[in-house]
Amino acid sequence: MLKVNDLMTTKVFSLQENDNLQTARSIMALGRIRHIPIVNKKEEFVGLLTHRDLLSVTISKLADIEAEVQDEIDASIPIREIMRHDVTTVAENMDLREAAEILLNHKYGCLPVVRDKRLVGILTEADFLKLIISLMDALDKMDA
Repeated sequence: MLKVNDLMTTKVFSLQENDNLQTARSIMALGRIRHIPIVNKKEEFVGLLTHRDLLSVTISKLADIEAEVQDEIDASIPIREIMRHDVTTVAENMDLREAAEILLNHKYGCLPVVRDKRLVGILTEADFLKLIISLMDALDKMDA
């Protein structure tokens, strides 16, 4: 049986709760990611910031605010002000099917993977899509 650590991403972009929204926006844009785990100074997982969270605090373009002003506002807001604290995490030795069911049933986009309170990886919907593609490729090879 496959485990979470067989599929999770271990090179995770994370930020600390004192970092600001401008930094988070930049990392999400540059890394093309939608979830950033938040850790404290001991590298313990304390929360999650999602792309949806950023959208909820973005001033509408209809307000006709310049990008520089939005950047100034973002630079003044610490992540801890908007991050999610009540995040479901999983252990790296959890059955992958169980983790998939958690994602599906709760409509989560990701599951931070934690060992002894420390962030060790992240499991995302994209990880499962990659798995499906590789399984489909394997099936195609069997049919050939």
